[in-house]
Amino acid sequence: MLRSTWDYVERPAAFLDWLEALPVPVFNSPDTVRWNSDKRYLATLDAAGVAIVPTQFVSGAELHQRLGSFGRDTVIVKPAVSASARGTWRGQADDPTFQVRVRALSADRCYLLQPYVAQIETGGEWSLIYLAGAFSHAVLKRPAAGDFRVQSAHGGRVAAADAPAGLRAQAGRVMQALRPLGLPMPLYARVDGIVVDGTFQLMELELIEPALHWFADPQSPGRMARAIAQRLEGDVSATDVGV
Repeated sequence: MLRSTWDYVERPAAFLDWLEALPVPVFNSPDTVRWNSDKRYLATLDAAGVAIVPTQFVSGAELHQRLGSFGRDTVIVKPAVSASARGTWRGQADDPTFQVRVRALSADRCYLLQPYVAQIETGGEWSLIYLAGAFSHAVLKRPAAGDFRVQSAHGGRVAAADAPAGLRAQAGRVMQALRPLGLPMPLYARVDGIVVDGTFQLMELELIEPALHWFADPQSPGRMARAIAQRLEGDVSATDVGV
């Protein structure tokens, strides 16, 4: 079971080759991990009807030109292959200093270009955890004052939270969207997003090495243990999506 692949983004091809060569069953599956290792999977989910944070997928060579379409708006730039907010920048599209930083990015990599959504500071980022497709528990993450990154390494805070039924239903539809893609239901998943005007907008679907925030529900480790046992026993009934 993959849980501590913190540096896979530094050598993604080698990591995926290693994953395919393992002589044992892997959770989550190699096909799922390969698909999830590049954030362009968001485009696939968007096409499947999942509401995502508005995103353009742009090569480094095109980034500066695309910035022009945002005028004076604040934007987010992040690599398509990244983790823990590595290489993620926030800036005003027409700011010369920010433009210099963008021009310095590798031209042969793909990036996500997004409008900055201020709800990350006011409402926070929700993380809903699913085990074998069933909702388990949720947390709400908030950035430090003046920042936009919710990771603890950047001063972010995380707390257990009771996800409203409507939010759980919307996050559940993200999980349901995996079936038509031919991907097995993940053993574990974290659905990250923000609520904008009542709509849950997906930021990331974490299927490789997400923190699963066990502290938020003392019963969740037991759920995980049972899900693992069911997978090893081949119990397909454990893959039903629940909200």
